[in-house]
Amino acid sequence: MASDGARKQFWKRSNSKVPGSIQHVYGAQHPPFGSLLKATPKVPTTPVKAKRVSTFQEFESNTSDAWDAGEDDDELLAMAAESLNTAVVMETANRVLRNHSQRQGCHKPPGALGPEQKPKPSVEPPSVPSGDLRLVKSVSESRASCPAGSASDAGPLQRSQSLPHSATVALGGVPESSTLSSSALSEREASRLDKFKQLLAGPNTDLEELRKLSWSGIPKPVRAITWKLLSGYLPANVDRRPATLQRKQKEYFAFIDHYYDSRTDEVHQDTYRQIHIDIPRMSPEALILQPKVTEIFERILFIWAIRHPASGYVQGINDLVTPFFVVFICEYIDDEDVDTADVSCVPADALRNVEADTYWCMSRLLDGIQDNYTFAQPGIQMKVKILEELVSRIDGQVHRHLDQHEVRYLQFAFRWMNNLLMREVPLRCTIRLWDTYQSEPEGFAHFHLYVCAAFLVRWRKEILEERDFQELLLFLQNLPTAHWGDGDVSLLLAEAYRLKFVFADAPSHYKK
Repeated sequence: MASDGARKQFWKRSNSKVPGSIQHVYGAQHPPFGSLLKATPKVPTTPVKAKRVSTFQEFESNTSDAWDAGEDDDELLAMAAESLNTAVVMETANRVLRNHSQRQGCHKPPGALGPEQKPKPSVEPPSVPSGDLRLVKSVSESRASCPAGSASDAGPLQRSQSLPHSATVALGGVPESSTLSSSALSEREASRLDKFKQLLAGPNTDLEELRKLSWSGIPKPVRAITWKLLSGYLPANVDRRPATLQRKQKEYFAFIDHYYDSRTDEVHQDTYRQIHIDIPRMSPEALILQPKVTEIFERILFIWAIRHPASGYVQGINDLVTPFFVVFICEYIDDEDVDTADVSCVPADALRNVEADTYWCMSRLLDGIQDNYTFAQPGIQMKVKILEELVSRIDGQVHRHLDQHEVRYLQFAFRWMNNLLMREVPLRCTIRLWDTYQSEPEGFAHFHLYVCAAFLVRWRKEILEERDFQELLLFLQNLPTAHWGDGDVSLLLAEAYRLKFVFADAPSHYKK
């Protein structure tokens, strides 16, 4: 009885408001797996009495495989058959069959099975329409996109590592070109792009539907306009947008005329000097160090600091300019590698528009996390503490391992909160990450905590293998993500969503 009582008190260890407290989960309205959580339950062949789940541990054990996939496409299909409706299963089956037939250099004779595979009945799935593309599609991903050694020895909560290289779940990311033929790739991406265009073409854009569609990633051609809508910079009404853009751009450059000359005044020169020093340290260097880009960033950051005296300029804010600038400049640059694109070829009027749009969208972002940058940065310190409490309940072994080696969360997670993981993943991954952040309410403040927790779950094996304080801290401060792509970010987001669902919503169902 004592043990039962202790288990019932599992969710009453702390009264502080942390992720895991009783609260509604917004993401459940548009989860990455679409109808996964609303799948029709499998009807048993014989009547049985439903067993009531009495503890959270039993609930978690029953739901912890929500993001798992098998070691090949057949097991992925088996998972889909148990969790999703018939239409989704057929859709997934068709795509898996096409993937196998289109892999280059990996063709096998029909009926050939590997030594580890068991013969399975051959069922030809009927042709079905593409259906709702918000549902997750299984695609192949090249092994080169994953860090070495990450495919084995996954822990019980290490969902990202348990997903196979050959058949991973992608949430709207662009798969490697080697996995699908160009025709199939363009067909899928064109279909997804068409959904965005139809949604954006109406007289009044449905922002709720746009958020649902954007959770799994936004196609590059419509990313700029979508970000402006999701950030609240542009109105949903199409007819009002031109006037809004013109008014906001005029307002921004009025700030430039009024404030920018004061950057050399004694009261502001320290702020401007720090901005001037920090910008060359940003990445990507090839883009940032171009004179026109440097000037734009200096103006944006200085004007924001002057107009927000409660915080002023703080190191870390400078990194938050880059994703907006890169996404908006892509409307005027054809070069696929925007990191090295020459901005000098962009017309002056277009650059002015990009600068003003970047300023206002960055301001919208910072409005929601400004306590991260006020004196003593209390917002960051609070979020790091919340992350520590969250990880202690998600994976007590990792938490104890860090504590035993005297590694404090503030030593590695401060930068995760200060720069929103921009220094931890490549810029292309940051942009994909922000697609989802902007589709979540308080995505940069609240959902970001679960992404950071998923980061620790993702590297669980490597963390537990480190037995030295210095080596452990160096690993956490320099995670091997240099070769990450959209697929890796999608898996990270899927794990973050799972953690948010299990550790935020589940307790409310078991409160006595």
